[in-house]
Formats: sequence, structure tokens, C-alpha cells
Amino acid sequence: MPNKKETTTQNYRRLGLVSRLRAPTGGIEPKNRPSTSSTSTSKTTAPKNPFAINGAKDARSAAVEVEVERDADGKIIRVISKERKRFNPLNDPLVELDTDSEAGSDDGEDAEEWGGFEGEQNEIVRQLEEEANRPVEKKPRTVSAREAEWLQALVDRHGDDTAAMARDHKLNSMQQTAADIARRIQKWKGESK
Repeated sequence: MPNKKETTTQNYRRLGLVSRLRAPTGGIEPKNRPSTSSTSTSKTTAPKNPFAINGAKDARSAAVEVEVERDADGKIIRVISKERKRFNPLNDPLVELDTDSEAGSDDGEDAEEWGGFEGEQNEIVRQLEEEANRPVEKKPRTVSAREAEWLQALVDRHGDDTAAMARDHKLNSMQQTAADIARRIQKWKGESK
């Protein structure tokens, strides 16, 4: 139950919730200010949450030195790391037991390297790439039969007065604007010629 004499932030903090998801902009409430006196030397720190994700800290600590093998042109062929630890932001103990092909268990000397897709292409792959690279022909939008009927009814009742067409609640039930109706009529007349 929330305490009505505390602020929302204080109630959230008491419940273990965060009232704002972004970083604080400054200022500490008087009750929560750390004491700066020399008599209090013991620091009480909150226990670290093992399930908290600290993206910015993990990104900085993820930078490690590795050995890189390059070809004659200077391009990186492979990365040789002495210790390959999997990314584990939630400190999940099962990640260490996980054995995938991505887990890095094939870093040994006898492991074969992936050569990429260079080499012979079969006919189906070539045809699929050809079809994917073919430009899409853009079809112009045409006036449908129902839209033509609707525009004809508007023109029969109001003539060229698109403002009156826009105000007509029975024929213009979708509340199209006068400019939109004028554009549609111009397109409809252009197609019917």
C-alpha cells in the first residue's frame, strides 16, 4: 500500500521499482542525501541485482585485445582469441553449459574455416538472384468502378462545386476533402476520355 506522505518516486523506490527509465537529471531528495561527515566511514551499498542489464557498462567492458590473422591485402581472415567468453548480460549460469555451433567450440587448430559463398553457383541460385535484381514495374492506380459511380453521382448533383461535394453528408460519407474530390474527379475524367 502506498504511503500518501511520500512522493511517487519514494513509494516506487520502496517497492523496488524505477519511476523513470532514463538517467536522473540531477538533485537528490534531502532524506536520501549521503552523509559527508567524517564520522560515518561505513558505506552501505545496495546488493547488486544479478538480473540487471547494464548495457553501457557491458559495452565498454566487452572490448578485449585479440590476435587477428590478415591476408596479403590486409583484410581480416580470422580472429584468434585466447579466451572466448560468450555474452551473458543476465549472468545466466546455463550459458556456460550451452554447446551450440556458435558457442566457439570449434576454435581448435584442426577446425576447418568457412570459405564463404565463393565458388560454383547452381542454376537455381543464379535464376533467383536474377529475379530479385529485376526492377519492379510500377502500375498506376486506376479509378475503380464503384469510385467512378460515386464521382458520377457527386458531379450529377453538384456540378463542378467541389466545396459542396465535400459538405454533402449523404454522398460523401467518408468525408473526403474538396481538394481530394477535385483530384479524383480530374483523374476520373482523364481516364474516361
